Amino acid sequence: MFEEPEWASAAPVAAGLGPVISRPPPAAALQNKGSKCRQLLATLQALEAASLSQHPPSLPSSDSEEDEEERKKKCPQKASFASASVEVGKKGKKKCEKQGPPCSDSEEEVERKKKCHKQALVDSDSAEKEKRKRKCQKHAPINSAQHRDGVDQTGPKAWKGGTTNDPPKQSPGSISPKPPRTLSRKQWRNRQKNKRRHKNKFRPPQVPGQAPAEAPTEKTEVPPVSRTDSHEARAADLRARMAQRLDGARFRYLNEQLYSGPSSAAQRLFQEDPEAFLVYHRGFQSQVKKWPLQPVDSIARDLRQRPASLVVADFGCGDCRLASSIRNPVHCFDLASLDPRVTVCDMAQVPLEDESVDVAVFCLSLMGTNIRDFLEEANRVLKPGGLLKVAEVSSRFEDVRTFLRAVTKLGFKIVSKDLTNSHFFLFDFQKTGPPQVGPKAQLSGLKLHPCLYKRR
Repeated sequence: MFEEPEWASAAPVAAGLGPVISRPPPAAALQNKGSKCRQLLATLQALEAASLSQHPPSLPSSDSEEDEEERKKKCPQKASFASASVEVGKKGKKKCEKQGPPCSDSEEEVERKKKCHKQALVDSDSAEKEKRKRKCQKHAPINSAQHRDGVDQTGPKAWKGGTTNDPPKQSPGSISPKPPRTLSRKQWRNRQKNKRRHKNKFRPPQVPGQAPAEAPTEKTEVPPVSRTDSHEARAADLRARMAQRLDGARFRYLNEQLYSGPSSAAQRLFQEDPEAFLVYHRGFQSQVKKWPLQPVDSIARDLRQRPASLVVADFGCGDCRLASSIRNPVHCFDLASLDPRVTVCDMAQVPLEDESVDVAVFCLSLMGTNIRDFLEEANRVLKPGGLLKVAEVSSRFEDVRTFLRAVTKLGFKIVSKDLTNSHFFLFDFQKTGPPQVGPKAQLSGLKLHPCLYKRR
C-alpha cells in the first residue's frame, strides 16, 4: 500500500526511547485528573497534522490497520509514547466504526478522531469521579458511627482512606453528649447557704428568753402563732418606744429648767413631781454611760489614796455612787432621794455645822444660776485647809482662767487641774479662809454655759 514515512522510524531513535510494547495504559495514568490525557491529545494532533501535510489521503480504515500491524512487526522497538498514541487512535477508530460508515484519512476522519479522543477523556474523568464517590461512601458510615459513639478518633488508623489529616466534622443530625457541669468552691458554698435558708424559712420563730428546743424525734404538729399574740407584741414594742421618746423629751425639759433657774425652784419642782427626778436621773445616766470615763470614778480613785478618816460631803450625790466606792464617812445631799443615805435639801443650805468636813465634792452638780451660793456653803462647812474637788463638763467653760480667779476670791487656792479629758475637767482647791469679796460683788467667771442636750 503506502510506504512508512521516515519520521515514524526516526522518532524513537531521536527520543532515545526503548522498544514499544503494546499493553494497556497503566492505572496511574487514569488517576491523574486528565493531565496526561491532554498531553497525549496534543501530541496526537501534532502527529496527525504532520502526516496530513506530507502524504495524500489514505485508503479505507481496514487497509490502514493492516499496514499498522505490519509496521509493528517490522519495527518492534518504538517509543511507549508512540504506542500510547496509536492505542488511543485505535479506540477512536473503533468507536467511529460503531457509530458510522468506514472512515478514511480525510478531514472528516480527523474531526471524528478529535471527537472520539475528547469523549474518551470525558469517560476517563467520569470513571475517576465515580471511584472517588465510592471511596467517600465507604468512609461515610465509619465516620458517622464514630460521631454517634462520641469518640474522636484522630490518627492514621481512623483515616486510612482519607487524603487529609483533619478531624471528622460532626454531622448535623448527631448530638454530642454535654460534659457534667463542675461547680467552683464559691458556687458550692452559695448553694449550701441557699439550702439552709430555705430549710430555716419554715421553722417557727423562737422567743428570745427561751433556749433553743431540741429537734423532736417524731413528727409533731407545731401550733401556729396566733395573730392576737403578734399584735400584742407589736403594741408593747410600740408603747416602749413611745415611752422612751417621752422620757427623753422630759429629761431635756427638766435639764433645761435646772440650768436656767436657781436651786430653790428646782427643789420645789421635784417636791411637786417626785417621778420627775427619776426621769431626770435615768436620762442623765444614759448620757454619762457613753463617756469613756466617768468623773465620779476618778474622784473615788483619788480619795482611796487618802486617809479613810477624812469626812466627805457630797453635794449632788445622785444615787450615792461615791459613798459606795470609798471607806470614808460621806454626807450625801441632793434635791430628791434615790437612796436612804441621801439628805434631801437645797445645796445652798446644807444641815452641817461650820468647819465640820475635810473634803467637799461637786461632781457635775454646779447647776442653776446660784453657783456662788454653793461654793460659799462649801467654804463654810470645810475645815481650814480642807479640800474642794470640782468636776464639770468641759463645754460649759468659756474661759478656765476666769473661773479659777473667781473661785480664789471665795477663799480657795488652786492645787491641781486636769484638762486632758475630752468630756469633763477636774479641779482641786484648798481652803485658805473666808471669802475675800462681799455678797454684792459680781463674779463673772462663775457664769457657766448650760449643759443642754439636743434631740436625736
